[in-house]
Amino acid sequence: MRKELDNTKATVRLRKSAYRKEWYLYIESYPVRVAGKDTPQRVREYLNRTITTPIWDKSRTARTTEATQTFKPKRDLNGIILCKSEIDQEACIYADSVRKLRQREYDNAGLYSDTEIAQAEQKERLQQNFIKYFDKVADKRHRNSSVSIQTNWERVHVLLKMFAGDTLLFSQIDNRLAEDFKFFLLSAPCGGSKKGTISRNTASTYFSIFKAALKQAFIDGYLTIDLSAKIKGIQEQESRREYLTLDELNKLANTPCERDVLKRAALFSALTGLRHCDIQKLKWNEIAIEGNQAKLLFTQKKTKGVEYMPISEQAFKLCGEPRQSEQLVFEGLPNPSWISRPLRAWIEKAGIQKHLSFHCLRHRKFRKYQLTNRLV
Repeated sequence: MRKELDNTKATVRLRKSAYRKEWYLYIESYPVRVAGKDTPQRVREYLNRTITTPIWDKSRTARTTEATQTFKPKRDLNGIILCKSEIDQEACIYADSVRKLRQREYDNAGLYSDTEIAQAEQKERLQQNFIKYFDKVADKRHRNSSVSIQTNWERVHVLLKMFAGDTLLFSQIDNRLAEDFKFFLLSAPCGGSKKGTISRNTASTYFSIFKAALKQAFIDGYLTIDLSAKIKGIQEQESRREYLTLDELNKLANTPCERDVLKRAALFSALTGLRHCDIQKLKWNEIAIEGNQAKLLFTQKKTKGVEYMPISEQAFKLCGEPRQSEQLVFEGLPNPSWISRPLRAWIEKAGIQKHLSFHCLRHRKFRKYQLTNRLV
């Protein structure tokens, strides 16, 4: 709720019925502040009253078409619509009494103190739906983020609805509710076709997202207390991350892969530390040659940071023959959701008994090493 406009005017008006020779009485107010709208609105309030005998003022034309000509109703000195029928006249007097009430409300709205206005605005915000707000925050903050980040926010949105239903008012959110949601996440079901419950580390990630939304709600004025600062997160369990040794990386380099672009991209990731998303979008105009040194000049998709990274001659050879500047270097590299099966087959073919994802390849830095086979 913002401070009401000082010049709002309420007027009794008529609307012709589409089926009968009668007119509906309603109150039109303009300009009016309406929640969720940036500009002043025209508000109509129908009174459940109709009249059939209004007296028309032939000197004042209303909306006119080529086929018909209409006039505005006559009014007395007090602005009350005049009618031939006594019953209709009483209906118009009633409509004017409601109009006076509305006009008084709009006039008095401008007399509120700044404190009263702020309190009214806060009360109005507390009645908003956090579930819908969460969805808007996710879209606003992560519209251009990686698929994995967007997926995590979408999953938390689904779990919030499972926990609280379609509506969770800001007025209902407190420390206790946050703690209840925390315990809910610790036994929350996996998404998609997966069975069982999510891991503790996944629950920790999801709860951090929930806290981030609470923090934003505090910044935006929907919450009067920064609950995110008061609520403890879910402590992660230490997890064992698989990685390749230098010998294993050389085994992979010497093992054929059914998708050549996958092999080149995976080895390139190991030698440079680049993420899959950055390799997938890498273009030839982001590779520069200065003397005998190749460099990458690009913006990271995840962090938005600008990278100026020298790469080895071997890493540059993995890129293949240079092409047009706007072409992708690793054209045809599958998305993460489609890469796991051919990657696993390649790793098993190399005789490596480890559960490795594409992401694992970049967590061991091999930049200073030279692979022992001919890569290209």
